[in-house]
Amino acid sequence: MKSETTVDVTMKPPVEDTNGPDEGSGTVIYIEPEIETAALRKFDKYLVPVSVVFLVLSTLDRNNLGNAVVFGLDTDLGLVGGQFGNINTLSSVCTILFEVPWVLAVRYFGPKKALGASLFSWSFCTLGTAFIHNYGQAIAVRMLLNACEAGLAQGFAYLFSTIYPRETAGKRIMTTNLSACISGAFGGLFAYAVQTMGSRNGLAAWRWLFIVEFCITMFVGGIGLIFIPSSPETAWYLTAEEKEAMRLKRQRDQVHRGDGTLDRKWVKLALTDPFVYLLGIAFFTSSVAINGFGVFLPTILAGLGYASLSVNYMTIPVYIIGAISLIIQVYFSDKLRKRAIFIIGCCVPVAVGYLVCVGTPNEHAGYAGMFILVLGLFPISTLAVTWISTNLSPDAKRAIGMPLAYSIANVSALVSSQLYPSQQGPRYIMGNAVSAGLTVVAGFLYGACWFLLKRRNAKKLKLLAEGATTNGLEGDMSLDYMYIL
Repeated sequence: MKSETTVDVTMKPPVEDTNGPDEGSGTVIYIEPEIETAALRKFDKYLVPVSVVFLVLSTLDRNNLGNAVVFGLDTDLGLVGGQFGNINTLSSVCTILFEVPWVLAVRYFGPKKALGASLFSWSFCTLGTAFIHNYGQAIAVRMLLNACEAGLAQGFAYLFSTIYPRETAGKRIMTTNLSACISGAFGGLFAYAVQTMGSRNGLAAWRWLFIVEFCITMFVGGIGLIFIPSSPETAWYLTAEEKEAMRLKRQRDQVHRGDGTLDRKWVKLALTDPFVYLLGIAFFTSSVAINGFGVFLPTILAGLGYASLSVNYMTIPVYIIGAISLIIQVYFSDKLRKRAIFIIGCCVPVAVGYLVCVGTPNEHAGYAGMFILVLGLFPISTLAVTWISTNLSPDAKRAIGMPLAYSIANVSALVSSQLYPSQQGPRYIMGNAVSAGLTVVAGFLYGACWFLLKRRNAKKLKLLAEGATTNGLEGDMSLDYMYIL
């Protein structure tokens, strides 16, 4: 079989491509479907699992600060009042500031170099956490950690959006929240296992937690880095034909992906697109609930009267239910090519779950509320990221607009980290009520995003019906690009 598969349109019909046809001088780029499918399957086999591993490790390193508090970190550091919340708040500032630069690094230096640099830098910040002795040092090292891993999830999401068709990207971008479920379910047990070591060599058990995490992250992450390519068409696990297919795919999709340069016009269009800001604000309101749940679930369960080991075990079924719901809803969202209806629908169980915790002091009812909540918690953020990453074009606009919206969403961490001060436990009425209310607001804002994109599509279809060949716009605003609703 020949590796060069470009043919004239009169000789061989092109395969339907949801990203649009190649706009050339009377020719199209044809790629053997079997070869392209084989290449994508290899990325599913080698790259997608690595993204899960990286994201599990980073989420574990970031969220185990909450488990360390349960094991005595706050006492050893002398934290009082809202200082633990302040650590999370200030760390989140670095996440917000560094997401766009990291995604741009993935675009221009390649995923292998950018994501590898992120891996090694956040690993050493994790190690540094084991040797902090006061509040100021805790702030400094955790701010550095969040800065180093800020673009990890968005970097993988951007990479997947350049490899996979628009309608199937959600199942790969899902790895972000799937990893959150995995680390949430088993991170507590891992932390408890380390705690049973007790103090050794003059170091408290919570310090050993971060030392062990550093060793695991460096070893497992280092192996995973082997499978991250410098570019999709150079992955070592692809055959020569598959590499050529990916090269031709890039060329075929160039009309919507761009030529690889960061033209100022795309920066301007990304910064002035109302969809970016509207989705970012919607994502912000729904992420308050997500951030609060992820960081404070162990503390919430402990406050409800459960012992430390029971807390770790009792988080597992909650996360398992969340993971099942995530997989099912993202699968059908991709299959039906619908985003908004699933996102808005997911806001309902999140709000209900939090309201259960607000409405009753019964600890068992509060625990049941967590199961209701996770039915919608994780799919919202996955589908929101998928929605914007597959509706911005070309790559230059996506590389700015997608992390910008995510950065707006991450401002929620500044809010959620302050919503569960220990003195308001065990019910945390204020935090749960605010999370529920903002989730309801999020549902309406996501509906506004749907209306905006639907209106844009309607205008394009009207022009096409009138015989127009162009509307004078480029990228996703052009006539030959229809938004996924």
